[in-house]
Amino acid sequence: MPTAPLKPQPKLRIGDALVREGVLSTEQLGRALAQQKATGRMLGELLVEQGFISSGSLVHVLAKCLGVIGCQLRHGLMDPVLVKVIGKDEAEKLMAIPLFKVHGTLTVAMTEPQLLPKIDRLRKLTGCKIHAVLALEPNIREFLGKYGDNTTSVDAFLTSLETSDVEVVEKEQTDEGPITDLDGMIAGSPIINLVNIALQTAIRDKASDIHIEPDKKGTRIRYRIDGVLRDLMKPPAGMHAAITSRIKVIGKMDIAEKRLPQEGRVRIVAEGRDIDLRVSSMPTLLGEKLVLRILDKSNLRVRMEDLGMRPAAMEMFQRMLKRPHGLVLVTGPTGSGKTTTLYSGLELLRSPERNIVTIEDPVEYQLDLVNQVHVQEAIGMTFARALRSILRQDPDIIMVGEIRDEETARVAVQASLTGHLVLATLHTNDAPGAVARLLDMGIEPYLLSSALNGVVAQRLARTICASCATKYYPSELVLADAGIANQSGRAFKKGGGCPQCHDSGCKGRVGVYEVMEITPQLRRMIHHAAASHELRDEARRGGFLSLRDEGVLISLAGKASLEEVLSVTHNEDFGGKDTPKLKAPEPAIAPSAGLEAA
Repeated sequence: MPTAPLKPQPKLRIGDALVREGVLSTEQLGRALAQQKATGRMLGELLVEQGFISSGSLVHVLAKCLGVIGCQLRHGLMDPVLVKVIGKDEAEKLMAIPLFKVHGTLTVAMTEPQLLPKIDRLRKLTGCKIHAVLALEPNIREFLGKYGDNTTSVDAFLTSLETSDVEVVEKEQTDEGPITDLDGMIAGSPIINLVNIALQTAIRDKASDIHIEPDKKGTRIRYRIDGVLRDLMKPPAGMHAAITSRIKVIGKMDIAEKRLPQEGRVRIVAEGRDIDLRVSSMPTLLGEKLVLRILDKSNLRVRMEDLGMRPAAMEMFQRMLKRPHGLVLVTGPTGSGKTTTLYSGLELLRSPERNIVTIEDPVEYQLDLVNQVHVQEAIGMTFARALRSILRQDPDIIMVGEIRDEETARVAVQASLTGHLVLATLHTNDAPGAVARLLDMGIEPYLLSSALNGVVAQRLARTICASCATKYYPSELVLADAGIANQSGRAFKKGGGCPQCHDSGCKGRVGVYEVMEITPQLRRMIHHAAASHELRDEARRGGFLSLRDEGVLISLAGKASLEEVLSVTHNEDFGGKDTPKLKAPEPAIAPSAGLEAA
């Protein structure tokens, strides 16, 4: 994806610029210069060829030196039909290739985007306003070779795309192992190739979901990366029905039924990894929309040290889990990583001496030494019914995927009072609000006060991309909103945008946690059904930090931008006067760059 436009830098040789940016050592530059002198080849080409730098780093630094936008060409970034607008011969002469056209503006990748005569020539050829971006010559030549032939049909183009193996596992894992069938009779189909490319791109970019949507001009494929949807692929027009049919076939769905929503599941082997895909179809005005949820075990970080909690919060969470019985709640909105946090708790607790049972909808990841039960509402296998049955299975620890109703809440509380440790998720805005939610569900205050060990509320904040991190100074209004007006003049970090992070400035996510351990005083207040704000005030007196406070500490530590943590925690403090003035960041356990929402 294009990098953010940058102001022109003082004239600097590319080798010196690479050293200054920290992507190349002085010794490596000297070796490459000596080889350049002997061969006469381009310095950048030699550096990439010898593996000293990546082509992405080269184009990023070149763009910065020239004051233009840089990009790396890849499938899905460009419309192959546009090449014929200027013709292959002219494209090779100008060393330029059209990418996409929006409202009369044609974006063109060029080796020399700063040369006005070339831009004028492109303007005359196309009749469009030209938006020139920088790309490397080998990259442009590669794609001109693929797209430059005007006689190449869409089918031939898709068939020629290079794909690594994506194997569809036709049966669930059994004792005999997975059984795979690649539909050999149609293995060369361009539709299969396109679907494979879409899946591989999503997996490589660590996407959590793929959205395949009908559009007036064809199909739009968007990937949710770090919680944000991004357009990374645009299939040719006229292929939407074929794409949806292919995915519904491998997902064991009815391809003839296009009027009702359906659900399916696919297990594939891609990039050498076993990956589960949950498929959901929904009829829309323009056609069927598909959403594929990607469950990649390699992205799951269940070690508690990988969550990114501060040491003090981690210690409280572990104390809550190590009590012999009671109720531990993890709260937050959908996609905030609650299931990952619960799995980290099970990872800490699981052993051959304990019988651990989970009730989930659906079971997203399989864990060793844990008995996992899948809820099926259609046949009456609800959370409450499964929980009652599990209590007759002699469990030590029970995990409830979600407390949705009074019946499930009541059975969970009763189980925690009868000698079991119960872990569960709940949808509330913050930790104190979990108490009010359970009281609203009809749980008696005297039962809840005895059962509850503690509550963890969480969000996920996007971390700063290491490749384009830069310093900036937040406005006084932002600092005041964060409760750190005393930090005026301090430099914070944020991402500037680069190809590695799809021009977003963010790569990966870190958890933001508020941990409320139930103290004797809080227990007495819950027994008397105290309001959420009263519980919060009492917890603060014991050192409790809200989600907003925790997020600001993460920003002070340079892991996420201040605006990012404020945006994901904006509902947690109510503009109250009790917001503490944070003076300095506390040490935090290193976050996992691949922490996924669950």
